[in-house]
Amino acid sequence: PSSVSAVFQEYLQHLGLQDFPCGLGNWNKSRCNARRSSWAQPAGLEEAVPPGEDTPEVLLELLRDQHSPWALPPDCSPQAQRLREVIVLAPELLHGSSVSQLVKSLRILDKGVEEVDEGLLQFQQLEELILSANHISRVTSAHLPRTLKVLELCHNDVDDLQDLCAQPPPELQHLGLGYNQLCGPSQEKHLTVDFWPNLVSLDLSFNSLTDLLGLVSQLSTLQNLRILLLQGNPLSLIPAYRGFLVDSLPKLSILDDIYIWPEERQQFHRLAEQPELITSEAQLVVTIGEMKGLPYPEDFQLEPDCEGPVIAYSYWVTYQF
Repeated sequence: PSSVSAVFQEYLQHLGLQDFPCGLGNWNKSRCNARRSSWAQPAGLEEAVPPGEDTPEVLLELLRDQHSPWALPPDCSPQAQRLREVIVLAPELLHGSSVSQLVKSLRILDKGVEEVDEGLLQFQQLEELILSANHISRVTSAHLPRTLKVLELCHNDVDDLQDLCAQPPPELQHLGLGYNQLCGPSQEKHLTVDFWPNLVSLDLSFNSLTDLLGLVSQLSTLQNLRILLLQGNPLSLIPAYRGFLVDSLPKLSILDDIYIWPEERQQFHRLAEQPELITSEAQLVVTIGEMKGLPYPEDFQLEPDCEGPVIAYSYWVTYQF
């Protein structure tokens, strides 16, 4: 299966880090063993350049000029551009796994990734990992860098959190699991402070969670949780859904992309003390507006003694959940 580290290696080849004006060649060979440059304070721009070689300023201009044949397409990320510039200033970073150690944010969207492999541990400074719109069904937490603060797995095939919660990154602040295949109530037990002590934002929208009371009892342990998305789950159709959550999680600031104002909190005050109001029923109101192109029944009234053929029309509405 396609892995995160394999896709990243393909991405590096796409950036042309080994080729002019990056990498190492006749254009910069005298600087091969130059001291390493940092992200914040690149060095060596004023050093003397031997005849026949290009200065770092010239090479950087070739990367930055939008009319240059070596410029990246406009839709490439700023991180990709910055990585190429760092390699221009310090081509020796291409050796070994030094490049992955420079990466703090990794975004791999819709690349057919199926596996979060242990090669990801080479990213020792990684803080943000975005793997949306892939085919990931399991995430082994032992393969995630401990430095992660953001993990986004939206639009994947995740149906179980056990492997992810075995040894999760301790500093994680956002966990995105929207548009997956999580089913309750077996998954709620993985959403507690024991696994996510610093979680601020949690996206569980558009899964198949049904146990509102069980989920709330677990989420209430997340003392730092401020943003929660649960829309699109069957439990969000319960009539008292929003009010019960607002009163049960007093530190929550945003629920389903809607800010919780003090007036709303006062409106639902003490609703959490009445769990008997939370039934296993869902409320759905459907309104059908004007419908065009349908024959009007009165236009097909038959004469009493008519023996002609009768054409019957029938219509139905289908709801898919």
